[in-house]
Amino acid sequence: MKSLNQLRDECYKNSKDHGFHDPPGKSVGDDVALMHSELSELLEDFRNGRKPNEAYYVRKVQVFHDDMPYKIEVPCEKDHPDAKPCGIPSEIADVIIRAFDFCGKHNIDIERAVEEKMAFNRSRPYRHGNKAL
Repeated sequence: MKSLNQLRDECYKNSKDHGFHDPPGKSVGDDVALMHSELSELLEDFRNGRKPNEAYYVRKVQVFHDDMPYKIEVPCEKDHPDAKPCGIPSEIADVIIRAFDFCGKHNIDIERAVEEKMAFNRSRPYRHGNKAL
């Protein structure tokens, strides 16, 4: 099994290789907004009635309206060559990928950070903060 830091490095490399760090200089705020946008997509799937563990697949097809071409997404089977995974599992994966990319960009040892935070959380009292959510 790959470590969190190995996944971090793969996410960062893939993002960099596909031009998502060009030009350089995206701010921390930009990166946070991109992570947040993935959470918003997850929320929209939930609001549209999708279940947390429900995956579905779409592909893009070109259609014409008033002789103008544009692409729409249509449902398809998982094994279709152009299938794009969708749904809450896919969106949470995008959140993690964006977070790992951020960690790679800023050289964050995510394994150490998670272990440290989990140890701290174990020391906290039951339902600390006394908040409803």
